Amino acid sequence: MINAKIPKFKSLVPLKETEINHLLWPPKFSSLPLALQHYINSDTPIHGQKIHSYIFKTGYKPNTNICIKLIILRLKSSCLFYARQLFDEMRQPTLSAYNYMISGYVKHGFVLESFDMVKKLCLSGETPDAYTLSMILKGSTSSYAESYSPYIGKQVHAQIFKCVIEGDDVLYTALVDSYVKSGRVDYARRVFDLMLEKDVVCSTSLITGYMNQCYIEDAEDVFSRTTEKDVVVFNAMIEGYSKQVENAKKAIEVYIDMQRLGFRPNISTFASIIGACSALAEFEIGQQVQGQLMKTELIEHVKIGSALIDMYSKCGLVEDARRVFNYMPEKNVFSWTSMIDGYGKNGYPNEALELFSVMQIDHLIVPNYVTFLSALSACAHSGLVAKGREIFESMERDYSMKPRMEHYACMVDILGRSGSLNQALEFVINMTERPDSDVWAALLSSCRLHGDVELANLAANELFKLSSGSRPGAYVALSNALADAGRWDGVSELREIMKIRGISKGTGFSWVGGDSSLKAFFAEQHI
Repeated sequence: MINAKIPKFKSLVPLKETEINHLLWPPKFSSLPLALQHYINSDTPIHGQKIHSYIFKTGYKPNTNICIKLIILRLKSSCLFYARQLFDEMRQPTLSAYNYMISGYVKHGFVLESFDMVKKLCLSGETPDAYTLSMILKGSTSSYAESYSPYIGKQVHAQIFKCVIEGDDVLYTALVDSYVKSGRVDYARRVFDLMLEKDVVCSTSLITGYMNQCYIEDAEDVFSRTTEKDVVVFNAMIEGYSKQVENAKKAIEVYIDMQRLGFRPNISTFASIIGACSALAEFEIGQQVQGQLMKTELIEHVKIGSALIDMYSKCGLVEDARRVFNYMPEKNVFSWTSMIDGYGKNGYPNEALELFSVMQIDHLIVPNYVTFLSALSACAHSGLVAKGREIFESMERDYSMKPRMEHYACMVDILGRSGSLNQALEFVINMTERPDSDVWAALLSSCRLHGDVELANLAANELFKLSSGSRPGAYVALSNALADAGRWDGVSELREIMKIRGISKGTGFSWVGGDSSLKAFFAEQHI
C-alpha cells in the first residue's frame, strides 16, 4: 500500500516582470486554451497556475477542453491534488481526462490511485483504450505495485480481446515487459511473436527476461532477430552473459562487436563488462577497459569506481583496488563495502575492519546490510570474536537494522571457528527468529572443523529438517565428521540414507584459465 499523501501544491517561484508574457496576460476567455498550452509546453508549467487562479476569481465556468488543459498543467506542475479536484468537478469526464489522470498518478508513483481511477472509468461506462491499458501495465511493473504485477498483465491481456482494442507497439511492448517482470517469459514470448513489428525496446525487455531465467539460447535468438539494434540491447546481452562465469567470455565478445559496429559504450556497458572481467578473473582485459574509461568522464563515476574495486579484489589485486578507491572523487556506501569486502576475502581482515571504522567515524557513512556482512566475515577469518559480537550488536543498537539470517550465520561461524561451539549453539537457540539452513550449516561446518560429532549430528538433523535434499554438502560434512571420529558405522548408515533420498554430491572442479577461454577442470582430468 502507498502511504504517501498526494501533494496539494508545489511552492510557486516568484515571477519577475521579464518572465511574464504580456501577450498572454491577462488572458481573454477566448484565448485561454492558447495561454494554457503555452505554459504546458514551457519548461516552467508551474507559472501557468495563475491562469487557474484567474479563472477561479472571475467565476468563469471552463468548458471540457479548458478543464483538460488545466488538469494537464496541474499534473505537469506535480500538483496532483488540484488536478484531481478539477477532474472531480467535471460534469462528465472524457476518456482523455481519465487517461491524463491515470498517467499522472503512475508517473508520480501513486499506482493504487491510478488503479482506482481505472475502476472509476469502467463504472462510468467509458471503454479503456490502448493508452489506458499501457498505463495500467506501466503502473503494474513499478516498485509500488509488486503484489499486483503477476495478475494485472493477464487481466489487461484479456481486456484487449474482450473490448476488441486495436493494440499498438506501445501497448504490446508494455504487455511484454509486464509478463517479463512477473516472471512469465513464456507468455511474453507469445505476445512478442504476434507483433508485426518488433521494436528494439520490446526485444530488450524479452532478452532481459530470458537472461534473468538463464534461457541463454532464447535470448541469443531474440538478439539475432533484432534488426535495428541500439546500445541498450547490447547492454542487455553483456549484462546477462556476465552473470554466469561459463558465459562471461561471450560478454567480452559482444562488447567488442558492438564497438566494431560503431556503438559507443555507456556507463551500463562499462559496469557490466567489468563485472564479466570479475567473473573470469581477467584483470588484463579489465585494465584495458579501465584504459578506455580514463579517456572519458565516466572514470570519475562512483558506479564505475565501485565496479573496478570489485574486479581487482576478485582478481586478488588488492593494491590496485585500493589505488582506484583512493583516487575516487566521490565514494558511497557501495564503494566502501567493495573495498572492505575485498580486503576481507583476500586475507587482510585488519585492513578491512580499520576501513569499516574509518567509514563510520571519519566519513559518517552509514553501513548497509552487505557492509556489515563483509565486516563480520573479516572477523570470522581473523578470529576476532569480541569485535564480531560488537559489530553484530551495533546493527540494531546504532542503526536500527535488524540482522538478517546471513548475519546470524556469520556470527555462528565466528563463534564456531574460534572453538566456542557451546556458545554458538546457545546463540542459535536464543535467536529471535527460527534459524534457517545457512545458520545450521555454519554450525555444522564448525563442528566438523573441531571434531564435535554429537553437536554435528544435532546441527545436521536440524538442517535436514529444513532442506533434506537441497544441501548435499551437509551430508558430506557430517559423514566426514563421523569418519574423523572413527564412527564408520555411522558413515555407512548416512551413505545409505543418501542413496535412498537420491542425494549425490556434485563433482568438484576448478576454473582453469587458457588463452581462449575459462574451462572447468575436474579431478584426474588432463588439460
